[in-house]
Amino acid sequence: MATPLVLPAAPASALDIPALQGAQLLPGYPAPVQHPGAPVPQPFTPDYLAGYISDISSYSFGVYADVIAGFDDLRAHHPEIMAQNLDITVANNNAAASNPQLVAQAQKDALADKDGVLLAFSDALGGELGGYFRQALAENRLPKTTFLLGNGYLARAGGLASSTFVEKELYGYKRPFVVAPERIHRYEVADRELYDASSKSFPSGHTNQATWTTTLLAQMLPELAPQILARGSEAGYHRTVMGVHYPLDVIGGRMTGTAAAADRWNDPRMRDALNQAKAELRAELEWRAGKPLAQVIAGDSAYRSTAAAVAEYTQRMNYGFAPVYNTQAPMIVPQAAPDLLLAKYPELSYEQRAEILRATAAPAGSPLDDQSPRGSWQRINLAAAFAAKVSVDSAGKVTVSGI
Repeated sequence: MATPLVLPAAPASALDIPALQGAQLLPGYPAPVQHPGAPVPQPFTPDYLAGYISDISSYSFGVYADVIAGFDDLRAHHPEIMAQNLDITVANNNAAASNPQLVAQAQKDALADKDGVLLAFSDALGGELGGYFRQALAENRLPKTTFLLGNGYLARAGGLASSTFVEKELYGYKRPFVVAPERIHRYEVADRELYDASSKSFPSGHTNQATWTTTLLAQMLPELAPQILARGSEAGYHRTVMGVHYPLDVIGGRMTGTAAAADRWNDPRMRDALNQAKAELRAELEWRAGKPLAQVIAGDSAYRSTAAAVAEYTQRMNYGFAPVYNTQAPMIVPQAAPDLLLAKYPELSYEQRAEILRATAAPAGSPLDDQSPRGSWQRINLAAAFAAKVSVDSAGKVTVSGI
């Protein structure tokens, strides 16, 4: 077995503020810090606890196993892909041994599953807005945003259907540090078990959580959607760094997480709740900045560029696997996907948004590419779709360029 590397816990900072617990929200959300002239935080009323049709998946049996059903074929008929799956994990994990900063970030993302990812992912908003976001969370001034996205396993926009618990048991795939312990470095944290051998590997629950959270946060801040989505994909990559997941686990987690976010966004009651949180978040950030968000974003050099964010997200869609299925297959857009672009393209029709997803889709044939009539979540490149330059002619034809 490779020698474990145990790093000390990171010092307390604004990024380490504990997430608020869901039980504190309804009823009795902790009193926010009030500021003269600031928006007045208004938690959801108790009736927003329930009544969401998206608590059950739109797929078979109320979960997302259908989305990643291609894993069975890979295990049965593509041993070369499964071998490469482990080799990529080992390469990413071993290379990190000489990069303590990368390991520390991967550990922080690993710990965010229970506490909530909003603080951990606040850096995606850049230096200025990210700081305002952390301050607002620390002062309990974002009750709706926190309730929906920021409570770890209690986040209301998550739930049992999108937890991957059922899918993990269904596929029963052993984790890389169990399969090849002699090849994996274990980057332990002193006060938390990060290497649970009893937990199954496919799909990645951390990636699933990071994906649905960042996909919904992108609806609230579409100006920064590529950056936010890239940060979610980074959390998935960090699971391979830790040696607890394979790249196919991460790809599968992105697919289930995106499908779950689409179900949530297509649920009218949940969309209403998310839009209330969007208004809360944007008002708070603009009040703290003292100017429109567009001006802050334009002047903040700490952001990933849009081009870099799209490149990162795109690379992590495939992790370098060669195609194994029909490379000429048409892109079938999953039914729930086009409305994920509403925040960026509100003036376009459903079919026009679907065309953007087709135009920006990844190439056909990669592992887990579902070429059935259900459509391929594996090929959906939301970062590129949000970043695309789109024009529509007088006949309504969509042209996508500048990806």
